[in-house]
Amino acid sequence: MKKNHVYILYSLLILCWMLLIFLLIKHNSAQDQPTLAMNSSAASAGTSSGPAALFALPDSLTFAGEPVPLEIADVSERLDREIYVNAYWQSNMILLMKRSRKFLPTIERILAENGIPDDFKYLAMAESALMNVASPAGARGFWQFMKDTGREFGLEITNDVDERYHLEKSTLSATKYLKQAHKKFGDWTSVAASYNMGQTGFSKRQERQLSQNYYDLYLNEETSRYMFRILAFKVIFENPAKYGFNLSEEDFYQMPPLRSIQVNDDIKDLALWAKQHNSNYKNVKLYNPWLRDDNLKVRSGKSYTITIP
Repeated sequence: MKKNHVYILYSLLILCWMLLIFLLIKHNSAQDQPTLAMNSSAASAGTSSGPAALFALPDSLTFAGEPVPLEIADVSERLDREIYVNAYWQSNMILLMKRSRKFLPTIERILAENGIPDDFKYLAMAESALMNVASPAGARGFWQFMKDTGREFGLEITNDVDERYHLEKSTLSATKYLKQAHKKFGDWTSVAASYNMGQTGFSKRQERQLSQNYYDLYLNEETSRYMFRILAFKVIFENPAKYGFNLSEEDFYQMPPLRSIQVNDDIKDLALWAKQHNSNYKNVKLYNPWLRDDNLKVRSGKSYTITIP
């Protein structure tokens, strides 16, 4: 009988120890879990005591001076979506902000000189993230011109030269395109939307749906999100700290001082030409991405400007 009592006592002790260990593990696990709760002031400011923050939409918003109807439920929801997608894609947004200091001054200047609202710089961000990218469909450069459209608006596109990759010239061509679209549609919001869908495609949607207002149109997923992606870039760039981006001056990429060299004759070997001008092939390609080959043919009466550090 005594033996049985000892076994029972040992069993109870073991159970107690197991229960104690279980409670300790559960307690520590609960402490390790991140909290997503936040007070109302933190939510309205776009900050949080935890890793995730809620952002209040702006009270009002415009694109190129035209009001965005945030009082319409689906409009505010679509903007909300793009703000969260871009604010929480931190690596992409940080790099875009860093990159912006190299290229936005040139884009802003050319837009202003040609009467295009400054907000269209955010369209370039939506198109290419300020990089000379190439799309599967064949669009190229910061402004994503297709070959035929680029030529229509004055860009040279050959085997050794593709000015869709030329920041100044492609931005100037973009202003011509945007002006033409504004004559057609009469408002800048429709101009931005048609840049994604094409002027003809956007006009057809307006006609079929008996509405001229972008915000009243039922569009495909890409164009439906496109305008709000542009607006999200504007909202975040105009108030970066609210969305957790606190870049200091030294964080931004800078364009180095460049010298311009006019070229009137053929260059048979760009590497040799670069060496003759106290530079290298890498710099020629980095700062002149419109040069698409390792040589340059210059037609009679034509000249080019190559910039290098």
